Amino acid sequence: MKYLALGLFLWASSVFAGVEYRQFSNDDQRETYENLISELRCLVCQNQNIADSNADLAADLRQQVYQMVQQGKTKQDIKNFMTDRYGDFVLYNPPFKTKTGLLWLAPVLLLALGLISVFVYIRNKRKQLPEPMEPEQLQKIHRLLEEDDRL
Repeated sequence: MKYLALGLFLWASSVFAGVEYRQFSNDDQRETYENLISELRCLVCQNQNIADSNADLAADLRQQVYQMVQQGKTKQDIKNFMTDRYGDFVLYNPPFKTKTGLLWLAPVLLLALGLISVFVYIRNKRKQLPEPMEPEQLQKIHRLLEEDDRL
């Protein structure tokens, strides 16, 4: 029984081994840190921020952000440092620049193009009226329907 309890204790303690715990002098620093690590992209992971990533680089970036927050640097100072070092790609919301303009404008332009296409399609459909049938065709249809009713 002792070995079972010891085994369970060791197993349970290993679950908490990967949890990072950081101390802050006030809640503003904690909030700044948590906001920053959720806004910064993990450069080696796909579609993950550094808060959610287990990569070594993400752990290093979290440590760097923690140290800078402890030094009293502002959120913008830390973002500037990261973008100077890693480029705008490190930010999940890149700033609007000529390089990133297409990223910001493409969804709006595609939506506008789609709406215009739908509008033109509907307008053209309304203009296309069916051609009136000739009297011979109408008589033929009526005869076929009458024959069908007899069967």
